[in-house]
Amino acid sequence: QVRLVESGGGFVQPGGSLRLSCVASGSSLDFRAIGWFRQAPGKEREGVSCISSSLTESIEYARSVEGRFTISRDNAKNTVYLTMKTLRPEDTAVYYCATVRPGVVHIRCPMDANEYNYWGPGTQVTVSS
Repeated sequence: QVRLVESGGGFVQPGGSLRLSCVASGSSLDFRAIGWFRQAPGKEREGVSCISSSLTESIEYARSVEGRFTISRDNAKNTVYLTMKTLRPEDTAVYYCATVRPGVVHIRCPMDANEYNYWGPGTQVTVSS
């Protein structure tokens, strides 16, 4: 069973940058879709970005982060990254990475949290002056 752990969160001023990492252990992420989600206090969890398996490499972004966030994967390190630039106070949230069960193939990665089966514990991102 795959285990996911996020890191890289922290406190940053508006306009700053952070790079989140999602490291997997126990199973390869090569052929699985990976999603980044976030949840702010009092709000529902929302999809931020996702990347499909190495076979198709489709990528999706939420409109609110398009042009500012970049998702990427390093299969050799079994790691997926979320590079976040030009951060805004409204980006403040706990960020989670998630993946699907083995054998589930998505041509286009899903941005619906219900499609994902394994989740990391999350990492806090706070954007404030």
